[in-house]
Amino acid sequence: MSCPETVFLSLTPGGEDIARCLADALGGQVHGWRPSGAVDAEVTEVAAHLRALFAAGHPLVVVASAGIVVRALAPMLGDKWAEPAVVAVAEDGSSAVPLLGGHHGANDLALRVADALGGAAALTTAGDVSLGVALDAPPDGWRLENPLDAKAASAALLAGAEGVISGDAEFLAPLAGRVTRGSAADGPVVLSVAGVAPLVYRQQRFVLGVGCARGCAPQEMIGLAGKMLAEAGRSGFEVLAVASIDLKADEAAVQSLASHLGVPAWFYPAEILEAEMGRLANPSEVVFAEVGCHGVSEGAALAAAGTGGRLDAEKMKSAEATVALAEIGDVRPGTLRGHLSVVGIGPGHSEWRTPEASRLIAEADELVGYGLYIDLLGPLAAGKTRQDFPLGGEEDRCRYALERAGEGRRVALICSGDAGIYAMGALVMELLDRGPEAGGVSAAAKRVEVVNAPGVSALQAASARIGALLGHDFCTISLSDLLTPRADIIRRLHAAAAGDFVIAFYNPVSKRRRKLLAEARDILLAERPAETPVLLASNLGRPEEVLVQRTLGKLEVDEVDMLTVVLVGSSQSRAFPCGDRAAGADGWRMYTPRGYAKKMDKGEVA
Repeated sequence: MSCPETVFLSLTPGGEDIARCLADALGGQVHGWRPSGAVDAEVTEVAAHLRALFAAGHPLVVVASAGIVVRALAPMLGDKWAEPAVVAVAEDGSSAVPLLGGHHGANDLALRVADALGGAAALTTAGDVSLGVALDAPPDGWRLENPLDAKAASAALLAGAEGVISGDAEFLAPLAGRVTRGSAADGPVVLSVAGVAPLVYRQQRFVLGVGCARGCAPQEMIGLAGKMLAEAGRSGFEVLAVASIDLKADEAAVQSLASHLGVPAWFYPAEILEAEMGRLANPSEVVFAEVGCHGVSEGAALAAAGTGGRLDAEKMKSAEATVALAEIGDVRPGTLRGHLSVVGIGPGHSEWRTPEASRLIAEADELVGYGLYIDLLGPLAAGKTRQDFPLGGEEDRCRYALERAGEGRRVALICSGDAGIYAMGALVMELLDRGPEAGGVSAAAKRVEVVNAPGVSALQAASARIGALLGHDFCTISLSDLLTPRADIIRRLHAAAAGDFVIAFYNPVSKRRRKLLAEARDILLAERPAETPVLLASNLGRPEEVLVQRTLGKLEVDEVDMLTVVLVGSSQSRAFPCGDRAAGADGWRMYTPRGYAKKMDKGEVA
């Protein structure tokens, strides 16, 4: 998975040079408030900007008062194990203070910032300050089996308890004055502290190569891998990655095993695995005839282990799966499974965008979509590779996004509102569903992981702005006859009118289409009063937002444009002035009663 890029923010003119210096030295983006020079993104609303980046998982280095950062991010805090690193830096570069994520990157980031600026890192976590090492955060290539016991071990050492290290791990060297050295036998590194469960550290020295039949049960794969590791005397914590042939990238058993072990799944084309033919212990002509290489599990293990790697355990089989274990040499990472996020960003305002959407955008290698929608992302789009498509290029943009993900990339397809409502979600599914003869996508694209992130739709936003017009049964109808035959639209209008639904009209008019909205009005007037409330909502959640209150009898087509969503109430909907001119449309509120009064009259309580 791609890690969101570090962002260096200057919230004062004097800190701009510091932010640029750090970005040049450590790598990342520069965002600035009223910048005097070029930046990747301009900060116009400090708190909203910081929160959007934090929600997306970006490590933050902010050249500003620590208090400003704390106050801005305070409403976002909740899970210290998931929050990104946040460091505050003095405007003169004299100090770097890790505020959040101390044991998850912030302490290290503060030390690197201080080194780049010639200042000091003001670490406050007890382990780093007094012990010189965070026991729960071993370096890359090592894993701690029992991280929840690290806090007690740190506290005991700080209180003067005796400790013993068995095995050799350079990252624990700062403990030399507090612990004695035990045996250096082959196996895990164990830190034993009196009165506390021993901490067990294991170096990730192995790769699990796997293969399976289509539809193999995940538990069968996980069970077989566990059996092999046990018989080989190895631990799952010593596994660096799971490896397989690229044809298995979408196989649930392979992905589940990687998730179970907490490691990535790497994939290789058949020709890479076939290059390991000379090192296979169990080559198979049957496998070659099926997938183009003489061994999947052993071949993948050896391909990932790289030059100098060797088989540690030969292929082991179950009914539907195979596994093999290789000790790594010059490790050669494979391609990750491609990932496509179909992201609904809501109307565009950052506070109406879900944290999931922000995170998926931040993790993406590339953004794809209509240019305006990508622009609405503001700081989240800064520094990202992007591919803009015009209106009308919907299939092209979905196909492009799927094929790029099929190359092993993480791609975010950006949609306004909710991607599954009159947007790209359905078209992505359609392309995946089509066969080659119907213009479907490549086999690699069909294997990508697709995640649909919901967003606030225009009908939800419009109803919320005016009150609760969607308070009872409702439907949506697109008035565009480009994709839906006109006869079908008319039939649905009559059905919705007869059913007395609140109706949200999408695509109500265009330069060419001017008649269907008027026809829809006339069809509805035959079934509901002329005083039925109507809302015309444009540019929802944006500075140009306009809300207009009308009645069905006075709805005029010329008041509506392509950026307007039209909400027409049912016969039960109500509109009333509330006296607050800033509320709703010129002080009007609209709602559709749910019928709670009737429910209470009948003595029913939810």
